[in-house]
Amino acid sequence: MSIKNEAQKLTIIIPAYKEAGSVGDTVKSLINQTTPPKQIIVIDDCSTDNTAEVAKASGAKVVTPPHNTGTKAGAQNYGLSFVDTKYVMAIDADTIIAKDGVEKLLPALFEKNVVAACGSVIPRYRKTLWERGRYIEYLMAFTFYKPIQNYFEKPLISSGCFSVYKTKILKKMGGWQTRTMAEDMDLTWSFYHKGYSVRFVPEAVSYPIEPHNFNFMKKQLKRWSHGFMQNVILHGKEVIEIPYLAGIITVGLWDALIASLSYLFLAPVLTLVFRNPIFLLAYIIDAPAIAAPVLIKAYERKEFWEALTSIPSFFVLRFVNCYFILEAFFQEIVFKNRLTVYEKGH
Repeated sequence: MSIKNEAQKLTIIIPAYKEAGSVGDTVKSLINQTTPPKQIIVIDDCSTDNTAEVAKASGAKVVTPPHNTGTKAGAQNYGLSFVDTKYVMAIDADTIIAKDGVEKLLPALFEKNVVAACGSVIPRYRKTLWERGRYIEYLMAFTFYKPIQNYFEKPLISSGCFSVYKTKILKKMGGWQTRTMAEDMDLTWSFYHKGYSVRFVPEAVSYPIEPHNFNFMKKQLKRWSHGFMQNVILHGKEVIEIPYLAGIITVGLWDALIASLSYLFLAPVLTLVFRNPIFLLAYIIDAPAIAAPVLIKAYERKEFWEALTSIPSFFVLRFVNCYFILEAFFQEIVFKNRLTVYEKGH
């Protein structure tokens, strides 16, 4: 099966709301692929800037909903209605992909039961504390956790910023749902419930723009944390029927809650009660386990020193993330207070 021929059966859709500063680079990175897609569609979700003009000038087809959809999923579904190709890829409007991204990712869908595939994600900029913390987080996730999940054929999530799908199945599933704050996780778990498979392709790499300050980061972390809890509630009964997925979600949820409680409350309380700073080691006790795979991967990417000096930023981000995980748990599961307003995190 020729990858170049199959790429001509691919449409890439890009949901965009006030992305004039980045959507041009996204479109150009797709046009310049080693195996270009048949069509690139930007869904300008009624932006108040010149997103549409920039996208058109860069070479994309632009479609605009009759009114702002309010969510990325809503914009993507509007764009999906214009897709008639065998495959469809969803890319965020602030994300560029490596020149061989399509060439590396698309073949995963040649397997009969595989309906979605995602690639690696590396922050495009690593200047601020928050960007550097996310850089380490992603190196860990896509070097260690994701390959293990892929080994068991159950990646926890087909990343919303860079994933490809079989169009027929995606439409059959109703596209992306707006019922949670994490539409990509919702779709991935729904695929598993229907008996489909998803793949992770580490060689296919994307570069999104991550939150550069606390204001944007807190919006993203809040949306992601609430989205995870909402999906646990929504898919709980379905997940139990899928042993590996049930195990990884249960362990992840338990670890997130216990680690968050330890980071935010237990360690400082024990330090004060026993007047012994040894309990503060809880903040860095797993540092070697995190640093090892991260630095190995960074060395391969010729980014060893950048990664090494970014590790402290990861622990700051981790501490902040603990707060949002606990906040989402109590709001969504204990108090039944759902987050329903979608705020873009950058």
